[in-house]
Amino acid sequence: MKIGVTIFATDYSIALTELAPALEERGFDALFVPEHTHIPTSRRSPWRGGAELPPEYSHTLDPFVSLAAAAAVTSTIRLGTGICLVTERDPIVTAKAVASLDLVSGGRFDFGIGAGWNAEEMEHHGTRFETRFRLMEDRVKAMQAIWAEDEAAYAGEFTAFEPSWSWPKPVQKPHPPILLGGETVHTMRRVMDFCSGWFPRGAMLPDPAEGMARLSAAAEDAGRDPATVSATVFGAPAEARYLDACRTAGMDRALLLLPSEGRDGVMPLVDRYAALIG
Repeated sequence: MKIGVTIFATDYSIALTELAPALEERGFDALFVPEHTHIPTSRRSPWRGGAELPPEYSHTLDPFVSLAAAAAVTSTIRLGTGICLVTERDPIVTAKAVASLDLVSGGRFDFGIGAGWNAEEMEHHGTRFETRFRLMEDRVKAMQAIWAEDEAAYAGEFTAFEPSWSWPKPVQKPHPPILLGGETVHTMRRVMDFCSGWFPRGAMLPDPAEGMARLSAAAEDAGRDPATVSATVFGAPAEARYLDACRTAGMDRALLLLPSEGRDGVMPLVDRYAALIG
């Protein structure tokens, strides 16, 4: 099993142009960053982590810009979104960003996606909370058409465009791996329908073996070979026992959480996490 990290890339945390090469040198497999376009001050939507939302949520850099900078100073480490809020993004523009990042990174991009939890944030983008999952699926399928076809057209519930040209195409074929965040039976169904892999949160996956058993059963029910569906646990506890359980269960990758701090707060953890790479 491979080990990577995830960090909120912000305007006050360690620069990815410093962090990414350090991770690559130490043998980490991947660097993932999350996304929030903005955070409405209303705070109507509850945050799972508690009453107060940490400042990094409103200070995130654009993930495609920050990962492109990381790609420019690395050569082997995988670079991913964890997660990209496609419910808050135009699918034609996002398809271009994904393909461009995959090109400039030499085919090293993983497209982690999700529907989001902050209702007021997505409402500012014209997205209704109640239909966010259908919108996410529709937009991803529209992007897949753009990546796969020289003259792409699409007509879905929320997205439609007539035959169009859009280059570049992704280096990875038919497109970068699409990893869907979530743990429910509905997430599993969507993974089997239009995604490459499952992207559960460590805090919601106390028993990796049970999770992988559900993933395998969902694949078999959908007529899909379980071996074709990857599994990456996001924010895995940085504990040897938990990582061993993930490895034994057959998970492909674990992402350990780094704090949104400067190099003095981050690099000691990077060195400690490096000892967990097996």
